[in-house]
Amino acid sequence: MSLELKDVQRIAHLARLELSETQANDALIKLNGFFSIAEQLQAIDTAGIAPLSHPIAALMPELCLRLREDVITESNHREQYQQVAPATQDGLYLVPKVIE
Repeated sequence: MSLELKDVQRIAHLARLELSETQANDALIKLNGFFSIAEQLQAIDTAGIAPLSHPIAALMPELCLRLREDVITESNHREQYQQVAPATQDGLYLVPKVIE
């Protein structure tokens, strides 16, 4: 996948950015570079390779972060927190509609 200059200009317009022609060309080169890297990564066969929680740990074990067990450590205080809310329903906060 690669972008064209008109794509970059459209993205800039949607993001409310004003880009000069030079800036748009620079952004085009950088974005296409990112897409090129992503395509190279997609081409790599990763079948049979286990995912790592911290990929850097494979090269530098001393930088590996210790992971804690994923267990619930706090009790549910939802009802207590929602007592002060102006409106709730089925455990959710109700807010006024802001988009028509």
